[in-house]
Parts: sequence; structure tokens; C-alpha cells
Amino acid sequence: MRTTLNLSDALAREAKSRAAREGRTFTSFLEEALREHLAREAPAADPGPLPTYTPKTSGSLVDLDDKEAVQDAMDKSA
Repeated sequence: MRTTLNLSDALAREAKSRAAREGRTFTSFLEEALREHLAREAPAADPGPLPTYTPKTSGSLVDLDDKEAVQDAMDKSA
């Protein structure tokens, strides 16, 4: 399949130079690079930061620094 790629001049020069040093065509070099990239498993999505306790946030269950509040919460759930 023929396709057109828009590569930066520096990237294309480096890829062509590497392909020439390896005694291969520019196309075969790009095909192998693309195959290797596609074969890699995609990294898991970043779950983002963990929630933290902020007393002013609605829905907070208990301030873990407040021992009595923790005990009350535990007693209510039992």
C-alpha cells in the first residue's frame, strides 16, 4: 500500500541514515519500527491521584486523624 507521511526533516534524515547504515531501505526500516511499536502492549491508563480527606468536602466519611470519629464510624458500621 502506498501512503504519504509528513515527517520532520530531521527525523526523516536520521531514519534514512540509519537504514543506509543497516543496508536496508527506508521503507523496510519504517515498517519494522511501526511493527515493533504496534506490538508493544499499551500502558494502562493512569488512574489519576487518589482522593484525600478534606473535612470541607461533602461526602467525607471520617477524619482518620480523629480517633473518636474513627471509632464512632466503626461502631455505626458494626
